Amino acid sequence: MPSTAPVSLEERLMLPLTLAASFGMAAAFFGTFVLPGIWLTAGLALVYLAAGLPTGLRALGALFKDHVLDIDLLMIIAALAALAVGAPLEGAVLLTLFSISGTLEHRAMGRARRAIEALMALRPETALRLSATGATEEIPVVALREGDLLVLRPGSRVPVDGVLVTGEGTVDEATITGESMPVSKAPGAKLFEATVNLNSVLTMRASATVESSTVARMIDMVTEAQAARAPSETFSAWFGQRYTVAVLLGATLAFVVLWGMGASASDALYRAAVLLVAASPCAVVISVPAAMLSALAAAARGGVLFKGGAALEALAEVKSFSFDKTGTLTTGVAEVTDLTSETPEGRMLALLSGLEAQSEHPIAAAIRRRAEAEGLAPAAIRDVVTHPSEGITGIDEEGPIWAGNQRMLERMGARADTAGAQRLKASAQTVTWIGRGAQLIGGVTVADRPRPSSAAGLSQLRAAGVAHLALMTGDRRPVAERIGRELGFSDTEINAELLPEDKVRLVAALAEKGRTAFVGDGVNDAAALARADVGVAMGVAGSEVALQAADVALLSEDMTRLAAARKLALRTRRIIRQNLGFALAMMVLLMISALFFDLPLPLAVIGHEGGTVLVVLNGLRLLADPIRNDLGAARKAPSHPSSQPQEVSHV
Repeated sequence: MPSTAPVSLEERLMLPLTLAASFGMAAAFFGTFVLPGIWLTAGLALVYLAAGLPTGLRALGALFKDHVLDIDLLMIIAALAALAVGAPLEGAVLLTLFSISGTLEHRAMGRARRAIEALMALRPETALRLSATGATEEIPVVALREGDLLVLRPGSRVPVDGVLVTGEGTVDEATITGESMPVSKAPGAKLFEATVNLNSVLTMRASATVESSTVARMIDMVTEAQAARAPSETFSAWFGQRYTVAVLLGATLAFVVLWGMGASASDALYRAAVLLVAASPCAVVISVPAAMLSALAAAARGGVLFKGGAALEALAEVKSFSFDKTGTLTTGVAEVTDLTSETPEGRMLALLSGLEAQSEHPIAAAIRRRAEAEGLAPAAIRDVVTHPSEGITGIDEEGPIWAGNQRMLERMGARADTAGAQRLKASAQTVTWIGRGAQLIGGVTVADRPRPSSAAGLSQLRAAGVAHLALMTGDRRPVAERIGRELGFSDTEINAELLPEDKVRLVAALAEKGRTAFVGDGVNDAAALARADVGVAMGVAGSEVALQAADVALLSEDMTRLAAARKLALRTRRIIRQNLGFALAMMVLLMISALFFDLPLPLAVIGHEGGTVLVVLNGLRLLADPIRNDLGAARKAPSHPSSQPQEVSHV
């Protein structure tokens, strides 16, 4: 089971050493202004040991092990220069404030990391497993296997992902999906790890192990996000390394020039030390990671996972969004609304449910539910093969058999020309045909409804200035138009009867006009998700292939989360620009003051460290972004109410 990273000795000692340096600084001031003597000497010694020695060791480690000129090296050189010219108190002030600043930054950034690491504490340690004899045993969660029957008592957390078998109740899914209201669950409903069973005794069947369950996937994605650096983070690190070298060379040059112009060695060295502090790029280097990590943490707590800062930055630049239909804009919970058969209906439904028994597609689930409701056992089908954007084939006792959409019908050479088949084709609902070779056995129509949040989420994106929204589906044009119009899409924004490669082609065309995002949840969406500048996987229960191909995962099936994530991305970009602008301006101001106005070293230190802390605190404002608690308000956005069942694509 993943766990939090161990705390290093350096991190444990950071606060005590800063407190020791602060005490030493207080003693040095007391010895300077109140009671000269041992207080000054002891205080300065404590500061240089508690603050200077750890900083020097870090700087030397970075220099010799990683061949990096660390910013810590600038601070140590400046402090030693102050000591060398007879200004040990100024050097002590520099080291103390640098230590305090570093501790504040570490603890502030730790808030963002702890907000993410809290995910690991959500899962329970044990679970109640139901044995074949009906007895329950408490076992470690790590010992659970797929297929285990588990008992959930009121108030307990769901130990792993699974499906509700018996019982009805409500589950608090806020920790995983960000959903603020409890969700009603009935047999057959999916349960997610770490959610809370509120009021009933439930029995569930595990569908994953702890290594592959929801929290594990979230932790993996967060780990990837922390490792994947955004372009602005890469720039700030690149800038910091090269600029540090430039500052060292500039300070050395300033010392040589001032000394050559007649200044004493001590005065020249003091001015060079002031320039070192004034020009140090600490605030520039820390400004981007502070904002980025805070934004990633807030997004995770709000039900959105980004695979790195690059995805967050890219989402802020997106000008167009494309959406898959089934399971993304619609609920994917469909039902059979009509059927026709050239053989007894029961036999046709048994064959169809047997073909669809190994599929997780919404149409397959609807067909299986209809067969179960009529007490029909699925026919035995072997060698089942899925054909993306077409359907499914297999072999039964009589030979090859197939089921699918119009493309599958045409590929098999079958004709849907009976009165019943014409009736199904005339409807604006999704039709699934079944046959043997060129012989049509029958067909069913299946209807779906748009998600309650789809219209609101699309409206929010339009209101936020998104230039273009598009619906992309492999379903028939009448089906796509019915749903698209209800959700506010214009005819030119609706793209129907698409193969997976058609979606990729359309996404590529949009990408030529500006950054584009694609939102989907199925296996057939993976290519389009990968091709888009930003791929967004819809729902924590979405296809594993889709989640792997996506850059962003919406843990809930709430489309308003997408609009909230884009707002967060825009706000993050704005705060990063604020931080960089402020940090660069402060650095320039301090450098001008150091070069032309005889800036005292203590003021340079205060300006430098104060600016660094301010940009960190500004970035931490993102931890309180409304994405964490705006679900209720988001759903009050204008919507296009749907009153009729809608179609669900077989793709």
